[in-house]
Amino acid sequence: MSSAAADGIRDDLASRLRARRPEIEESILTRVNAVSDPSHVPDLEYMRGLQAAVRAAVNYGLAAIELGDDRSLPPPPQLRAQARLAARNGIGLDTVLRKYFAGQAVIADYVVAEAERSGPQAARQLKLMLRAQAAVFDRLIAAVTEEHCREAENEAGLARDHRTELTKRLLAGEPVDDSRLGYPLDGNHLALVAMGPQAAEAVRAIAAPLDRNLLLVREDDAVWAWLGGRRGLDLAELEEKLPPDLPAGLDLAIGEPGEGLAGWRLSHRQARAALPFAGRSEDPFVRYSEVALLTSVLRDDLLVTSLRTMYLKPLEEERDGGTMLRETLRAYFATGRNAASTAAAMRVSRQTITNRLRTVEDKIAQPITTCATELEVALRL
Repeated sequence: MSSAAADGIRDDLASRLRARRPEIEESILTRVNAVSDPSHVPDLEYMRGLQAAVRAAVNYGLAAIELGDDRSLPPPPQLRAQARLAARNGIGLDTVLRKYFAGQAVIADYVVAEAERSGPQAARQLKLMLRAQAAVFDRLIAAVTEEHCREAENEAGLARDHRTELTKRLLAGEPVDDSRLGYPLDGNHLALVAMGPQAAEAVRAIAAPLDRNLLLVREDDAVWAWLGGRRGLDLAELEEKLPPDLPAGLDLAIGEPGEGLAGWRLSHRQARAALPFAGRSEDPFVRYSEVALLTSVLRDDLLVTSLRTMYLKPLEEERDGGTMLRETLRAYFATGRNAASTAAAMRVSRQTITNRLRTVEDKIAQPITTCATELEVALRL
């Protein structure tokens, strides 16, 4: 068959299909509505856009028959717009694509029926026409998917931004409608603050086995989170169910349990205050009660500078810069200021520990017993 004859068959078939376009559109709308009822979507713009999208899709399919697999045939803008509306209204991509495949099946049925009515020559061209239609349909699906995913990501970002802003206003004591937070504030709460690689994923993994409500927002490089429930959360239970594979480099601080809105705020303040001390030991997290005094000291620049000057700087006069004396003091305080236990922990003689402690006292010009708290705080800072 000559090229001109083939073009004529395609034009005749397209003309027949265009004459039946209202019928085709009605059939597609019926099939599409069977996938998911559009009346459940409150957005009138989406309802109106659905009919325009069906009309544009039919024209696009008929153009594919007329032009063949023409790479210059772009997906109609109405279909991109409808994909964005679907994402904004919470209609999942799987539902959107099911609608398109349902519509494509309807068009294919009409094409086959008209080709059979047009005689054997049109039937012989049917395979080529359906192949061209399938090619442009693939491009259409790719465009709709891209548009929906982009808009869904934007919508998720807006929702996160809204929740973050609402959380900050609640923390600041502003009177806002906390029902929009999606997290009940009238129960018991435990706040967490995390920083580092995959912090949000790590917090979700911590929350998963605890059967608690989770509120999670991002603030700059940190993740703020709360675990809420009707009963108080036992921190021993949290530690017992802590995932063993938390990301390396994760800094995690935990406040103290609190009740109601006031407890929700206080637990968060405690977790934020404890965060600078996270990651300084082998423990997976630092708890506010363990560093409460240190967090207060850290806010006083004069006190921090003075403690370092009075208790740490003199030790730096040693040949190793004071490293051995500091390690000895840390072990001494960790063992409850017991020289024998310190010697056992460091695997040296008790006399060696006694000599080192005397050296410390000489350097700071006072007995350790008179400044033990200050010296321990200086070491921990």
